[in-house]
Amino acid sequence: MIKQIITDDRLGESCISALHPSGLKILICPKTEFATAYALFGTKYGSIDTRFRIKGEEEYTDVPEGIAHFLEHKLFESEEGDAFTRFSATGGYANAYTSFDRTCYLFSCTERFEENLDILLDFVRHPYFTEATVQKEQGIIGQEIKMYDDDPAWCCFFNLLCSMYSNHPVRIDIAGTVESIAQINADLLYKCYNTFYNPSNMFLCVAGNVDPDYILDAVDKALAGVEGVEIERGTFEEQKGVLRAKVEKEMPVAMPLFNIGFKEACTPPVKTLKEKIETDILLEMLAGKSSKLYNTLLQQGLVNDRFEASYFTGHGYAVEIFEGESSEPYKVADAILGEIERIRKEGINEEDFIRAKNALYGRNIMLYNSIERVASSLVSAVMGDYAPFDVQKTFEAATLKDITDRLALQLKPERMSISVINPVKA
Repeated sequence: MIKQIITDDRLGESCISALHPSGLKILICPKTEFATAYALFGTKYGSIDTRFRIKGEEEYTDVPEGIAHFLEHKLFESEEGDAFTRFSATGGYANAYTSFDRTCYLFSCTERFEENLDILLDFVRHPYFTEATVQKEQGIIGQEIKMYDDDPAWCCFFNLLCSMYSNHPVRIDIAGTVESIAQINADLLYKCYNTFYNPSNMFLCVAGNVDPDYILDAVDKALAGVEGVEIERGTFEEQKGVLRAKVEKEMPVAMPLFNIGFKEACTPPVKTLKEKIETDILLEMLAGKSSKLYNTLLQQGLVNDRFEASYFTGHGYAVEIFEGESSEPYKVADAILGEIERIRKEGINEEDFIRAKNALYGRNIMLYNSIERVASSLVSAVMGDYAPFDVQKTFEAATLKDITDRLALQLKPERMSISVINPVKA
């Protein structure tokens, strides 16, 4: 097993990075001063992976939307019972989640870490699907889909994606639709599992009061003799511009909700850590709590403290999103466009740049006070293909010119779309 220790002297933190012969990537951040431990065992497989093949196969496999999330639900079951029961016997709290590009299984505990880790490595590696249990799950997830359909914030977000993307599967709800999950069967689940749950496409990230040597030995035992595979993901032709400039829907809300997005071209399909950090700094300058835009909108009563901006990006998609509540969402959109244009003409204020950069850098440092956030940051490092502590180094290296160059490439008015959830009319 290839292993190295990565240290950041300024933070006083160290991580162990290891690559198992099976291809599994392992990141461990021991923090013996904490009583708890947090572990995530995950795969680079999410809702956007609807077309794929293993290298050597002639044809791509197309699967129903929502199958990655469906598979996450089913993996907790086995012939002997469910994994939650096993964790409860050892005092571990277990959970899982599926996003656009990953699926993670996790637990946290204050004792009996070794037993909990063995359970995690075991149940994720042993799928059990039957047609009867699949049909039962279709009803359960169908209810979950309907629940999200009633969530105004969730609908506002996905309506934005649907207005921006015409073909990319990021426009589809992570759980799929009632119609799409009805097409899922046991054979399709095994096909997806055998493709994406290969260790060469997976990772294990652990933080807390743990023994790294035990973790590496446990992985060796669990994955002895397993060989990696190479996955080829399908591509989706996507237009540069947005599909629609605006989309509105009525739901039972007290005040209109809005998501304002600026679509980016994705060539190459994955943004670098440098691009992400620079965009985060740019958005903090534009819409952070100390920004001129935020305070002007707040004083005018056009937004409240829920107004924020974020960078939503993954394989083949990238969108800067401004979101919040407002009685006049289109006036907010005009104000955002006006502020972007003003900064383009006048240039970025150096004090604003330093303040935004320091604020984000400080927040990143603070995450090391939370075991859960440290473990999640390790997952982000694996997914982004960068080393632990590279985020801090990238923040430190960012310059005013970098952010100016980033602004010249992003936040184009012609690629803007707005999604609004309006109150139901009487």
